[in-house]
Amino acid sequence: MKIPDFEAWAVFAKVVELRSFAAAATELATSKATVSKAITRLEQRLGARLFHRTSRRLALTEAGQQLAERAAQLLADGEAAENEARAQSGTPCGLVRLAVPMTFGVRVIAPLLPRFLERYPQIAIDLHASDEMIDLIGNGFDAAVRIAAMPDSSLLARRLCPMPRYTVAAPSYLQRYGRPTHPMQLAQHRCLGYAYLSTANAWHYYNAAGDQVTVRPAGPLRVNNGEALLPALLAGLGIADLPAFIIGEALAAGAVEQILPGWRQREGAVHLVTPPGRPRPTRVELLADYLAEQLSEAGKLTPASR
Repeated sequence: MKIPDFEAWAVFAKVVELRSFAAAATELATSKATVSKAITRLEQRLGARLFHRTSRRLALTEAGQQLAERAAQLLADGEAAENEARAQSGTPCGLVRLAVPMTFGVRVIAPLLPRFLERYPQIAIDLHASDEMIDLIGNGFDAAVRIAAMPDSSLLARRLCPMPRYTVAAPSYLQRYGRPTHPMQLAQHRCLGYAYLSTANAWHYYNAAGDQVTVRPAGPLRVNNGEALLPALLAGLGIADLPAFIIGEALAAGAVEQILPGWRQREGAVHLVTPPGRPRPTRVELLADYLAEQLSEAGKLTPASR
């Protein structure tokens, strides 16, 4: 049995992608004649034409359409294998698909990336910002940043920095509705909710004596992005529980006040999580090291250091 003509398959995939022999030749740093010969060679092996060719138009035949997706996958697998080999043996390179929470990603992660990309010019990052819990494996992500007390145990997790939370209200709310001093009193208050809590619509508190209380807050607003709570919170419409990177500035400026003295929620942390079952590629490890290095100064995210 003959070994498949992988070069011809790769050339075919590139022509399909660019819809041009000339563009494919430029992309592959070869001649148009070489591209044409590779396609002819593949057509002869398959016994079928892959393209309808005219002077003005290049279109896939039915056989070409059926084979285009497989060719693209072969090309992608080959490129990925080469990237991995180069990453292990020399200059780090390749693409990191990274999922991040919306506000934390925009405010904290994105500003850190230019220095990383300058440090490792052969690495590229595809940044996906969303507060939804992304399926890393199903959606083809290399890693995700998660903020939680305990990340999903099915994933490999690396702790990057602590992330405290604060239960707060605006002075105008406290003047109007009073100041709760025990978590159970939150049931009589207007609370602002976040849809993607890791503990589904519950706030868990503990105190120095070891007492634990779980409350299920209710109120006039529930959002799927924590930063979207700020206008209602600052307007005095309710109580919110938010991480330091969102509420730190308002708390330090006195625009909101921390409530429930002596009670705390379990402190969360920022984690980098990756799919299980395989070692992290070098490019992902380098990004994890860099983020840990930068976020080790995480005091700048908390009100106390502002």
